[in-house]
Amino acid sequence: MSGYVISPPPVSSVPVAGGGAFPVRRVFCVGRNYAEHAREMGSDPDRELPFFFCKPADALVTGDADMPYPTMTTNLHHEMELVVAIGTGGKDIAEADALSHVWGYAAGLDMTRRDLQNAAKKEGKPWDMGKGFDQSAPIGVLIPAAGFPDPTKGKIELKVNGKLRQVSDLSKLIWSVAETIAFLSRLVALAPGDLIFTGTPEGVAAVVKGDLLEGVVEGVGTVTARIV
Repeated sequence: MSGYVISPPPVSSVPVAGGGAFPVRRVFCVGRNYAEHAREMGSDPDRELPFFFCKPADALVTGDADMPYPTMTTNLHHEMELVVAIGTGGKDIAEADALSHVWGYAAGLDMTRRDLQNAAKKEGKPWDMGKGFDQSAPIGVLIPAAGFPDPTKGKIELKVNGKLRQVSDLSKLIWSVAETIAFLSRLVALAPGDLIFTGTPEGVAAVVKGDLLEGVVEGVGTVTARIV
């Protein structure tokens, strides 16, 4: 116990290709980072700096496990994303050096209680509970950065029950991986174990119990989750 008055919580982690696990410290997510998705959410992608929200580390769902349909919502949306794992921390990281801080990459899903998020936005309230709920972040296996040396391009797509819902390319990110890391490191000191969900392309939509979600980031890997 080492002086703790309760047992410390377990460390959340993501499996690594070839074996081992990546311990997770924090989970940052970039909002509206593809132009067409920003437009479908009613925003102008040309007029804002990147902004971020967080999910708890234990919201991650690994091993292609089922994801329970969450409580307090009737409008659960999928958001397919490239996930970046930080291996070397830093503050005020230069864009030119940003990718050297990356340990690896994975495919992930930022699941969203859209009705709760929209209601909170309308009332000017925080929308943490629309994003940061239990088991809201399915994620695939991490691959080392050397296996994906150029995160500026590559197809990203999501199928639901075998039908294509989202498809785009990483080249359409408004803020690239390097730019995102550099900007975020001006807001907080990044640390080993941090994850960054880099944003979703257009095509987000509702899912229901029984739906099978299958996502792919070209050159990185897959993420699968069935809603139960």
